[in-house]
Amino acid sequence: MTHRKKAGHDVRATATQEYLRRNLRSEMQTARMRSDEIFGLLRPEALYERPIAERHRLVFYLGHLETFDWNLICSGFGLKSENPEFDRLFAFGIDPTNGNLPNDIAKDWPREDEIRDYNLRVRSAMDSCFEKTSDDLLFRVAIEHRLMHVETLAYLLHSLPHSMKKAPILPRPIATKPFTSRQVSISEGAATLGLCRNFGEFGWDNEFDIHQVHVPAFAIDVCKVTNGEYLEFVRAGGYKDRTLWSKASWEWITASNMQHPKFWKPGDGGWRCQTMFADMEFQPFWPVYVSHAEAEAYCKWKGGTMPTEAQYHRAAFGVPDGSERQFPWGNTLPRPKHGNFNFQSWDPAPVNAHPAGQSAFGVEGLMGNGWEWTSTVFAPFPGFEPFPFYPGYSADFFDGNHYVMKGGSPRTSATLLRRSFRNWFQPRYPHIYASFRCVQS
Repeated sequence: MTHRKKAGHDVRATATQEYLRRNLRSEMQTARMRSDEIFGLLRPEALYERPIAERHRLVFYLGHLETFDWNLICSGFGLKSENPEFDRLFAFGIDPTNGNLPNDIAKDWPREDEIRDYNLRVRSAMDSCFEKTSDDLLFRVAIEHRLMHVETLAYLLHSLPHSMKKAPILPRPIATKPFTSRQVSISEGAATLGLCRNFGEFGWDNEFDIHQVHVPAFAIDVCKVTNGEYLEFVRAGGYKDRTLWSKASWEWITASNMQHPKFWKPGDGGWRCQTMFADMEFQPFWPVYVSHAEAEAYCKWKGGTMPTEAQYHRAAFGVPDGSERQFPWGNTLPRPKHGNFNFQSWDPAPVNAHPAGQSAFGVEGLMGNGWEWTSTVFAPFPGFEPFPFYPGYSADFFDGNHYVMKGGSPRTSATLLRRSFRNWFQPRYPHIYASFRCVQS
């Protein structure tokens, strides 16, 4: 009897492991489809461009995604590399020094066909590794790493001239609904941040460990700050008022001669919006995408601040009765009605376009439509332990010069919408799909 029970248990365990492996393979295939999709938007002459000076040429990322998978997983299973030079080149770039990008030229990089051939061989090797273990941690790291880079590639391509991209068939824009800016009061209470190690959920090292923070009462914007609201700041001379900016941010503004958000373009006596595939008429009800420095100056002009990470959590996941939700709208998984995320659109939507995604306190648009800046410096949670196989993933950025972002953008995978996920960027980096809202104590 005991033997039969054990045999039945083994069969069930094997079936469960096979089911999990199939799911992992499917998730990796979906992630590869997303990365292939965005490289497919490039015209041939664009692959060797560097649309943002602080980032590598686009060709680097074509090889980097597979190289990351090889170095993280395949090499650990003892598979022999067919191209050690590419394994190094696409892990770091061409002779980087102290974290700075090299002064390379396009012809320094391998041909596209060589890279694509390398990618196919790595994918085949990677697929064979799914059968070698039941431990999913490294595979989850590889999948989410790819999905995060798909979003990075989106804003890199956004900075290319429209003539270098092939526009897909685009969905009809969401119609604007009547909108009036207002704030809502959030009662004091606890905010639970992070993940519990004992629950077996996947998270990056900076998401651990779980802890609670007491949050005093505050008021927060119901919706993200819009282009139209930010236009008032621009017209009021916000980019010329030294008192609204920190010393470092003012030096950055004056040195770069910034006078408006990156995704705005002057035109016809007013402004136009630079979208991924065309310039279009100004969209006053879209969220404005700006750097942390610009968001901070706006909030100071309005007499407020950006929310802390804990305030965001309280407004997004808290419930007046003291309980908490997995997502702003409840505990059901993300669906298109809840927000503008998971590659639904290449463009923002009006800030009030997804009322079904509203939190228990009535705050809208907390997931998708633009990452949300917080005033919290990116730092480890209590009990932080770096990944032993990727020790610098978070720790390299605990430098006091990066700020936590929450939520997600139109190009953020639903996989990354878990409430513990933390994004981060430097305060004077205007290229990302980053929104914000104001709070009052």
